[in-house]
Amino acid sequence: MDPDHPQLIGDCLIHIFTFLTEEDLIRVSSVCKDWHEAAETPWLWRRMCLQRWSFCNLSVLGKEQVNHSWKTYFLRRCHLETKMTKGQSGGYTCKSLRGHTGRVVGLVYVQGNSVQQPDLWNSSATVCSASTDGTVRAWNVQNGERLWCSPVQSPLTGIVSDEQREVVITADSTGLIKTWQSQTGQELASFSTASPHCTLLQYSINNDWFVTVGTSQGSVCTLVDLTLTKKSSIVVCDTFRVNILLVSPDKKWIAAGTKDNDDLSPKVLYTESLTSPSEDEDPLCQSVPVTGCQAAVFIPTQPARLAIIHQDQHPNNRALTVFDVSIKKSKYKSEIQVQQVEFFPLTLNLWRSDILLEAKDSNHIVLAAGEQLWVYSLKGILLATFKDHTLPISSISVDSFRVVTASQDLSLRVLTWRNDRDRGLTLESQYHLLGGSHTMSRAFTHVACDYSSIVASVEAPLTQLPGPTCSVPPSPAL
Repeated sequence: MDPDHPQLIGDCLIHIFTFLTEEDLIRVSSVCKDWHEAAETPWLWRRMCLQRWSFCNLSVLGKEQVNHSWKTYFLRRCHLETKMTKGQSGGYTCKSLRGHTGRVVGLVYVQGNSVQQPDLWNSSATVCSASTDGTVRAWNVQNGERLWCSPVQSPLTGIVSDEQREVVITADSTGLIKTWQSQTGQELASFSTASPHCTLLQYSINNDWFVTVGTSQGSVCTLVDLTLTKKSSIVVCDTFRVNILLVSPDKKWIAAGTKDNDDLSPKVLYTESLTSPSEDEDPLCQSVPVTGCQAAVFIPTQPARLAIIHQDQHPNNRALTVFDVSIKKSKYKSEIQVQQVEFFPLTLNLWRSDILLEAKDSNHIVLAAGEQLWVYSLKGILLATFKDHTLPISSISVDSFRVVTASQDLSLRVLTWRNDRDRGLTLESQYHLLGGSHTMSRAFTHVACDYSSIVASVEAPLTQLPGPTCSVPPSPAL
């Protein structure tokens, strides 16, 4: 290299350094002044950040970190994720959130640390839990304090939230739907469906806010605004409860169906016909050509790709079919098109068992049944299988960083995603988080996660009051 052209030397070093890992890049920065300056180039660290996480929220670093913000971000996030991956003693703080006197039927984050845009220094989070004791309670995850409790009503059956609007939506055993202000616990509105079991789905289209409710009578009712004004209603599985209710990533489609009848097909509904119904036409609806639906999920990275686990010929055989949903509009009518894009049988070897299904991205789906967890590609290739629990898995949480399973054996299992240079994306089982003594608690029932915490609910033995909601946030300390 020509010492009279230092810029050329620097450019060559930067190019060479693109082939190094972060550990090697830190090592070469201490060789000499020229190597240090090249290794500190923000472009190198930006490249490594985006290769690893796709999106990075640099605003969390503050203005004082402008010069080396990409390096700071990379090292800080790697440090936190290494701690969460290893789960070493002292890396977690466990808080018991006690207060419910009934079974916890659901829990949701109302203020969390987004996995897509994590705040690497502030890990504060608030969760709300709903219980058969008829109350909604909000909790500070970090210090384990109760923030508010709603007045007692009929036993609650479900809960969902909208973090952006700071709203919690609940349903009780009489079919009463309520909205609550998540920061104060103030009741905002209510609507009666007269259904003893309701499945809730909240979504927003542009600036418009909606809640769609699946009822025990098999109908789907759509409510608009925080006032819960009824907009439309349609029957999708007559006399059987709607317990599958999903919205597509592009918000154009709702999938609705029942797990309670093996002869019925799930339906897809055009959301525009639900949220802006025509007076002389029914909402646009189309059956999906499978029966015996047992689980379903929209693929998060696709606008309207739906994966369904269903019966395959024999009642004990199961298959997974993937459909693309679209609409064909002509001058006189609109027609929903459901096109099959993938199909493969599942060898689960299980008698009638609840199946939990989640999607990580456009090529990885995670399903749990009994004590086992499987990872499949969307082409039907079995990528991994795990049997870390001794009793059935009751709930799973899947995001871009990890998978957490909650089991009736009173343990949580943490698994993390890893990009392997040879095998591509893999899921690795890491460690257990235990829920305490079986004399005080019987099983984990629900689990939810944000970037910096895991929250799960436990069920007590019949001789004890129902157990606490247990939060397990990783310590943010270095």
